[in-house]
Amino acid sequence: MTTVVALVAVFGILVSVHELGHFLVAKALGMRVNEFSLGFGPALVSPQWGETHYSVRIIPLGGYVRLAGMEMDKTSDPNEFPNRPLWQRFVVILAGPIMNLVLAGVLYTLAFGPVGIPTPTTTVAHTVPHYPAYTAGIRAGDRIVAVDKTPVANWTQLETAIVRHAHKPLLITLKRGHESKTVIVHTRYDKTLKQYIVGIQPTTYIVHLGFLASLRAGVGYTVQLTGLWFAAMFRLLEGKGPFDLTGPVGIAVMVSQAAQSGMTYVILLAAALSTNLGLFNVLPIPVLDGSRLFLLGLEGIRRKAMDPDRENMIHMVGFVVLILFVLVVTYHDIVHFFHVGAAF
Repeated sequence: MTTVVALVAVFGILVSVHELGHFLVAKALGMRVNEFSLGFGPALVSPQWGETHYSVRIIPLGGYVRLAGMEMDKTSDPNEFPNRPLWQRFVVILAGPIMNLVLAGVLYTLAFGPVGIPTPTTTVAHTVPHYPAYTAGIRAGDRIVAVDKTPVANWTQLETAIVRHAHKPLLITLKRGHESKTVIVHTRYDKTLKQYIVGIQPTTYIVHLGFLASLRAGVGYTVQLTGLWFAAMFRLLEGKGPFDLTGPVGIAVMVSQAAQSGMTYVILLAAALSTNLGLFNVLPIPVLDGSRLFLLGLEGIRRKAMDPDRENMIHMVGFVVLILFVLVVTYHDIVHFFHVGAAF
């Protein structure tokens, strides 16, 4: 039940906030909005305030906004989307992806502040039986203070030192009460983590930052993740990066794992997904916001709008291609996460 609630909340909030961005900016610019809906399927309630229907629908996995003139209802009404100045249409479309980035910043701020970030220490919480650390005599409560006589002040330094040793043995100095001792520990390759480990789990404590510090951290982390996303995209275009995408099944598995780990991990995953959703949507792929932004850019250069029938055909073909792409990625996720056809 926790996993289901987390899935509904994450998917629902991310998509709804994206559509809310389009809606708020369109309303602020005086465009006519026919409907703003939370959810899909049959409407549970659908009141009308002013010129807009506000719907809450039975399937709570996102939402949508219907701007007047964007479907088959185009007229000469100056308040309809197609009849507004180019810059206004551009801003309305761009508002969705930007809203996802804003949401990511808010979620990261929430995680770093009120919710708190679990921070690992060099004190051992558990050693996995039959793994190198356990065999060497390291037990829960031991505090690791040095690796190969080099002091380690936090878990990151300890983890880096272990990974750097690969399959070579390392000297670990630890404190057990008032006693200090040094043991020789070998590393073991973990196929799941795809790195060398020794089999220890750290003790963690929750760190809460103040409001300004958490806000700076939230914004900074969103900006950093955005930069990494564009860098990865450039590497992919240059043929230097892996083509590794996760589809709906993979995302569902990650949300499930995060839900089992705790609320903080769900919030952090939702923030990362929101960032990726916003950035992915600006790619010039038909059906996505990026394709509309691209066509609006062409309109600005040509000083002439594209023929509506041709534009609809582009989006229709793009939709079919996108669905096929999602099916391929979903198949890859099923094989990867559930090991379909894998040998035991």
